[in-house]
Amino acid sequence: MRPVQTAPPPATRASSPPGSGSLTTTQRRLGRDWRLAALFLAPMALLVGGLVLVPIARSVFTSTTQRHGQDSVFVGLDNYLALVGDEQFRTGVTNSFVFTAYAEVFKVVLGLSAALLLHHRRRGRALIAGLLLLPWVVPTVVTAFSWRALLDPIFGSVNTLLTDTGIGPLLASAHLVDSWPAGWLSDASLAMPSVILVNVWKGVPFFTVTFLAGLKAIPADLYEAATIDGASSLQRFLHVTLPGLRHVITVTVTLSSIWTFNNFDLIWLLTQGGPGDATAPYVLVAYSKAILQLQYGAGAAVTLVMLPIIGGLVFVLVRLMRRDAAPSPSRPPGKVRKALPWVIAAAVALLMLWTSPHIFWKAAVVLGVIMLVAAAVGRLASAFHGWGRRRTSSLVSGLGSAAALAGLLLFVLGPLYWIAVTAFKSEDQIVMHYSDLWPTPWTLQQFTDLFNNQPFGRWYLNTVLVSLASTAAALVCAALAGYALARLRFRGAQTFTVTVLLTYVMPGALLFIPLYQLLIGVRLTDSLWSLVVTYPTFTLPFATWLLAGYFSSIPVELEEAALVDGCTRVQAFRRVVLPLARPGLLAVALFTLTNAWNEFLFAFVFITKDEYKTLPVGMQSMIAGDVVPQGQLAAASLLVSIPVVIMYAFGQRFLTDGLTAGAVKG
Repeated sequence: MRPVQTAPPPATRASSPPGSGSLTTTQRRLGRDWRLAALFLAPMALLVGGLVLVPIARSVFTSTTQRHGQDSVFVGLDNYLALVGDEQFRTGVTNSFVFTAYAEVFKVVLGLSAALLLHHRRRGRALIAGLLLLPWVVPTVVTAFSWRALLDPIFGSVNTLLTDTGIGPLLASAHLVDSWPAGWLSDASLAMPSVILVNVWKGVPFFTVTFLAGLKAIPADLYEAATIDGASSLQRFLHVTLPGLRHVITVTVTLSSIWTFNNFDLIWLLTQGGPGDATAPYVLVAYSKAILQLQYGAGAAVTLVMLPIIGGLVFVLVRLMRRDAAPSPSRPPGKVRKALPWVIAAAVALLMLWTSPHIFWKAAVVLGVIMLVAAAVGRLASAFHGWGRRRTSSLVSGLGSAAALAGLLLFVLGPLYWIAVTAFKSEDQIVMHYSDLWPTPWTLQQFTDLFNNQPFGRWYLNTVLVSLASTAAALVCAALAGYALARLRFRGAQTFTVTVLLTYVMPGALLFIPLYQLLIGVRLTDSLWSLVVTYPTFTLPFATWLLAGYFSSIPVELEEAALVDGCTRVQAFRRVVLPLARPGLLAVALFTLTNAWNEFLFAFVFITKDEYKTLPVGMQSMIAGDVVPQGQLAAASLLVSIPVVIMYAFGQRFLTDGLTAGAVKG
């Protein structure tokens, strides 16, 4: 999952260099720095134009054709009209909506709860926040395989734990599950809730971090004034915290909704859309039509018909970020603006009830229990405080917070702990299901079998090469383009900035079909070059966006001093700006490297030969039907995750500096 990034300021431009003289007619028409801007933006424009805009335009044309043998025949809107009666397509769209809506609700509730718990904690906040970030850091393929093993109805630890504690039979008696033991991923009524659960586990850390940053930005004097006025903790939350987080929540949910709605890799790795079509999203329908059935037109129509929904979310996002970049004078919201969020929430809730009534009431029960427990603890603490027993009130509040954090950490770290211990179990321990929590004895058998039975070393090398090459290309292009957008004066800068934002949130679901056709045309499929060339489509826009904000935060006077000393603009960029932008560059390198390291969809579609597979696709190919080598997958997951965790651990300071300076400056 990619991080939220607010828009850079609208062109904090350097003033004219001393001695620049009058502007020529061309400079007045195109901007003072148009030549240098064209040079700096050319690599970015070529990559984005050639790999994003042109493929989307080609996809529009492809959607009006059908393949008959070796020929493609123009059929107009027939592919779109066929979708009206396509049951598989309707099921895919419904599944995508259900998956997104419930996941976002739980991510907001749990992320906000975790952020509030951490915000009021004085000791160990950084350590706990770092631990909570781990699910977001580990590759998606690791997430899928760990949860797939944990939810296994026979060998999975979830059923065993719930049975031993008596919770499982209680769930069955309350009709939250149809029978016990539960087939979490094989039961049509439980598969979608299970997939949503895994997505929530993966996404809660991202919501927690962004909400925590938003809480820090709320002025403390607002809480003090509310307390003096006699407001309770609930009233302070409703009238101070939520209004203060409104913008952060909206941006975060909008971005996350775009990515979740277009999710492919997590669902495919967990269920492959099954059982039946119970979890198949619309992206899987497009993949089936275009790649498996070779009907590119029908597959392109599936992705493009969803473009209005994505376009609406992007429009909201652009409006929010433009409001951040150029804040207007504050004015009290009218009745319509106050009521609009509640109207939207009610409409979404009714749609959720209509599309998935069997999930709706179960989700309502879970959320109700969480809120009732939190309200009970808060009411008890407030009662003791009102009775003058402040020490008891603090004790109750502290115990409640500690219990909530312990439960959250157990939920977050449990699957990761399972990966670590399973990787060191023998095959007998895994099959016979003993020594679950602590291997006895510890063994390296799974690592040995992994390298002996699979070309894992080759997959690892492929992933390293592709990640480094695509990161280097994205970093160079993003540094040039980001500087041009932040510093240079030229006509069309705002349009180019908005285009970068649009390509940043453009899902891979819209691109994989035309890119696949393009790669076939130039004979680059089943080649590492196909990944090196296409990975910048999702890493370069974010890198440019972040660096443009970071360059804008560097004082213009430093460049002006270099220009006075005789440096050219290019020399000032290389000798002054780039050294000062090192934290931002390292943050970008870290994000682009991990995104390339974790990418699944493009590698899954473009690569079929074992010798060219990357780690996510290679690990997926280790599963043959119902045969799942849990031990080897756990060992592989550990080896895949360790480099990413180490990079984030050592780069955390640069990451924080880069993101902070790359955010909006007032």
